[in-house]
Amino acid sequence: MRFSSALLACCLLVAAATTASAESRIFIIANEADGYGVDQCLAKGDKCGASAARSYCQSRDFAQASSYRRVDPDDITGSVPKAAANCSHGGCSEYVAITCQR
Repeated sequence: MRFSSALLACCLLVAAATTASAESRIFIIANEADGYGVDQCLAKGDKCGASAARSYCQSRDFAQASSYRRVDPDDITGSVPKAAANCSHGGCSEYVAITCQR
């Protein structure tokens, strides 16, 4: 019985260490229309943006993209110039948050 308790404790420690070592980082990038539609896939969180988000993460030495979505300028206050945040014409850039994990 003691052995199984010790084994269970070791397994829990290994699981906790593995979970704690998983690093994730959020990258906020300008989402500029390129005519290919990838920008809309990323901004809307559609499945078609998954490969673009994964490629972005892998180019920065991360294993995968766990999420991607459009970011409101209010969410990143101070990072976006006022002109871009309050832009009323169609040529404004949107921003996308891509969460990458190791």
